[in-house]
Amino acid sequence: MFPWNSFPFNKDTKKMLEQMKPAEIEKYVQEMMGKMFSQQTQGSSVPPDFLKSFDNTINPSQERNHDVGLQTSVFETHHDVFVMIPIKDPNWLKEMKLFYTSNQLIIEHIPEYENKQVVTLPSIVKRKGATAHLKDQVLEVKIPKNIDMQYSEIDIKEIY
Repeated sequence: MFPWNSFPFNKDTKKMLEQMKPAEIEKYVQEMMGKMFSQQTQGSSVPPDFLKSFDNTINPSQERNHDVGLQTSVFETHHDVFVMIPIKDPNWLKEMKLFYTSNQLIIEHIPEYENKQVVTLPSIVKRKGATAHLKDQVLEVKIPKNIDMQYSEIDIKEIY
């Protein structure tokens, strides 16, 4: 078994970690992640303020749609995934295009024709059977979940 008490931590590190407050630990982790990503992204096409765009105060079930003015809500039941899209202007329905993949809903042409919004779905969905209904200025998109119980074993006996 691996000697966790001796490497890479020594007694001083253990004592320092016991005395740290959760806010200090959070700050330390953020600094280390920032250093790691800044080193990896040097020389690449990633903008320098890319990491600053992440906001950890957003609820994972709420998509961030400030750029196109949409505040979609996503939730799932045992059998379906629901996406609620507020419709501010009834003319949007004439221009709007909806597409979906196994894990994303794509909304095009609202509020402006050149806008495109991608909503990540919380689970894998079926290819057919999606419906959309408008009620109280909210477009409800219902997509049946795909229960995929197929899995394959990866042989690791040959590695060692």
